[in-house]
Amino acid sequence: MSTQYQDAYLYDAVRTPFGKVGGALAKTRPDDLAALVVKESVQRAPGLAAAGAETIDEVVFGNANGAGEENRNVARMATLLAGLPTSIPGTTVNRLCGSSLDAAIIASRQINVGEADLMLIGGVESMSRAPWVLPKTERPFPMHNLELANTTLGWRLINRNMPKEWTVSLGEATEQLREKYGITRERMDEFAANSHQLASKAWDEGKYDNLTVQVPDVDLTRDETIRPDSTAESLGGLRTVFRKENGMVTAGNSSPMNDGASAAWLGSEKASETLGLQPLARIAGRAAAANDPQYFGYAPVEAVNQAIARAGITWDDISAVELNEAFAAQSLACTDAWGVDLDIVNTWGGAIAIGHPLGASGARVLGTLARRLEASGDRWGVAALCIGVGQGLAVVLENVNARA
Repeated sequence: MSTQYQDAYLYDAVRTPFGKVGGALAKTRPDDLAALVVKESVQRAPGLAAAGAETIDEVVFGNANGAGEENRNVARMATLLAGLPTSIPGTTVNRLCGSSLDAAIIASRQINVGEADLMLIGGVESMSRAPWVLPKTERPFPMHNLELANTTLGWRLINRNMPKEWTVSLGEATEQLREKYGITRERMDEFAANSHQLASKAWDEGKYDNLTVQVPDVDLTRDETIRPDSTAESLGGLRTVFRKENGMVTAGNSSPMNDGASAAWLGSEKASETLGLQPLARIAGRAAAANDPQYFGYAPVEAVNQAIARAGITWDDISAVELNEAFAAQSLACTDAWGVDLDIVNTWGGAIAIGHPLGASGARVLGTLARRLEASGDRWGVAALCIGVGQGLAVVLENVNARA
């Protein structure tokens, strides 16, 4: 293990197909989903058979809820369930929707400063199996009824000192965001329909074959929420969800709730021999940003701008963008702010079609970005996510095998 600065590289990435809430993966525990992508990552690294799995310095996984079967540090649970040596440490990160991208950032820093040469990162979420929780009472033997809280998504058990404007629902926050930046219903539905069509096309063309692993004994061969027949016209007929009057956010132009897991190998240059793999991309820049909680969807704007600047490049150098699509409105607000051509954004589909299993999404967008750059031969790309409570996260990748 080096003690000098060293670059961090992404070597491989894999994920499960994403299931819908109550769908194909609903009967699979989240720790088992996480163990699956850990085990698959090891199997996809031919050098580890000789080097030994104990050469893995640490496992870092993202998870947003953590209140159910993934409790007790799911990174450690996944490592143990996958049969890896008990000597490998594991830690779980919670930055809500950005959790597994944060895992990649944390691991890359450890590699940069020489504390590690080989890190396995990823994330997992089962929104189907997220439990209801019963708060403890403030006094013993209460005589009143108690209310369960649903831990699947969004605010719960809210602190009474939190300003009301910050704690609106994610959908209402998106309505406020699209009002602020003048995003029309027509653009939102067109963006959403395009996501479905691009995701379906990418699966048909085999783009995800090397990025996914099937869940054993589950009939799910591709992401469950893709609807290839979606059009802007058909989505335009859906009713709004969060506002009865003057609303534009619908189930059709929002990401669904999902189950799934993702993982990726990060390492120094030395890790190539250990893994028996060649690096795909160098982590060249990274950043976190924050703004008012109700405008969480806009936070990736500054995060990406900072990450690009830290990589020493400009927007003119960027050829590929992977932006998690929590909502069409927030995606368009971000791309409008960047002035980026939508033709380079989520060209293999985004979360509106593929799904958004919170803790797993960051590693998904990062892995997809690396494979997109590999396929195109372009040099620079950026992966980013908006994060509930007003944060954004971004990572710039440099394709180490880019065209001259």
